[in-house]
Amino acid sequence: MPVLPDDRLPRVAVVGFGYVGSCLSAVLAGRGLEVVGVDTDETLVAEIGRGYCRFQEEGLAELIGRTTAAGLLRVTSDPAAVEGADVVVIAVGTPVRPDGSLADEQLREVCEELGGRLRPGTLVLLKSTVSPGTTRTVVAPLLEKGGLVAGRDFALAFTPERLAEGAALRELGTFPIVVGGFDEESTRTAAGFWERSLGVGTIVVDSLESAEIVKLADNWWIDLNIALANELAQFCDLFGADVMEVIGAANTIAKGGGSVNILTPGVGVGGSCLTKDPWMVWRAARERGVEIRTAPVGREVNSLMPGHTAGLIVEGLAALGRPAAGSRVAVLGLSFKSGSGDLRATPVLDTVRALTAAGAEVRTYDPLADRAAATAMFGIAPEESVAEAVRGADCVAVLARHPELAGLDFGELPLAGRALVLDGRDCFSAGEIAAVRGAGHVYRGIGRR
Repeated sequence: MPVLPDDRLPRVAVVGFGYVGSCLSAVLAGRGLEVVGVDTDETLVAEIGRGYCRFQEEGLAELIGRTTAAGLLRVTSDPAAVEGADVVVIAVGTPVRPDGSLADEQLREVCEELGGRLRPGTLVLLKSTVSPGTTRTVVAPLLEKGGLVAGRDFALAFTPERLAEGAALRELGTFPIVVGGFDEESTRTAAGFWERSLGVGTIVVDSLESAEIVKLADNWWIDLNIALANELAQFCDLFGADVMEVIGAANTIAKGGGSVNILTPGVGVGGSCLTKDPWMVWRAARERGVEIRTAPVGREVNSLMPGHTAGLIVEGLAALGRPAAGSRVAVLGLSFKSGSGDLRATPVLDTVRALTAAGAEVRTYDPLADRAAATAMFGIAPEESVAEAVRGADCVAVLARHPELAGLDFGELPLAGRALVLDGRDCFSAGEIAAVRGAGHVYRGIGRR
């Protein structure tokens, strides 16, 4: 039965050096473990080799640089690098197809490659989000093609990734890790590894499937909660009520072990998890004869928000006597999340498309997003500064509230006279709203007036 070394820290291979894999690798190396990251993206490997990190996570580039220089972290495209590892973490991408099924081609390829390279005693940990049953019915059999048997020759566990972008490094050192193993010994070994290597607690569940569902349940709940907030905002609009005031009051009531916790409405939901995990739930249930209704409803509500946001802008411009066609709209913040430059599945894209279709001239600015990536995605080259983006604008739409975009003085910005300021994340404070109005402009939020 697999046993991790007691006389030294375990050597770790992380297969998939994307956002999750890079954060995990850097933190483990920062705690003194010898880590090798393996990725098929030769460009990414070369970037790391010359000291560049494409992932915008506070402190990540510095930590990768420091641990690489210390010889604790290296990144390669050679799959043979896993052969000396005591622990192999699989963190490859697992998108979904249009029908909600798991696109597991990359996961299958990795497992087939790993099967012939595992040695007896290895601990294999899957962190990629998958449909329930995947670790047991897909990952284990593919790994066993190499001749070793899960639970006898190597340990296997699912330990879901549950990091919030922008706080990943901190959370890796504080959040408990959910562990569900192929068998009891695999569970024990996996829990011991995380407790020892990261110094965090673990939450042990009874099976691989329970651990797989935990990640899906988290994102299912978040997506539904945001959908509730978004529809609540539209409901409040009907009565001239401020949705943030309503949410603040509603969230004070105790419920269960905590309190009501309605999240914040906004331009929409993006990123690689919330946009796909609910569909994974829906598809997995449908394949077993159960029709899950809340997951697709939440997805539908949130997917409509970019268009709703564009509609608020068109409506606000009309109230100023300016038709959308020919009006200039400055969109500040292009990423799917405030404080991040990540453009994956950003809802801002559909808002920009809707505004362009309405005839508006759209200018963009994002201090965090990669300029080349933003230009390719939006078809608009971002401006170099806020001032250039808003010059002559009839509307300023703040659709991702980065720290660099906080505290803008709307009285000093070179706008086209009285302008519409659209708060696409409902993040403006009462003082900021008053300042917008005091500068002679019109404030509008999602469910706020």
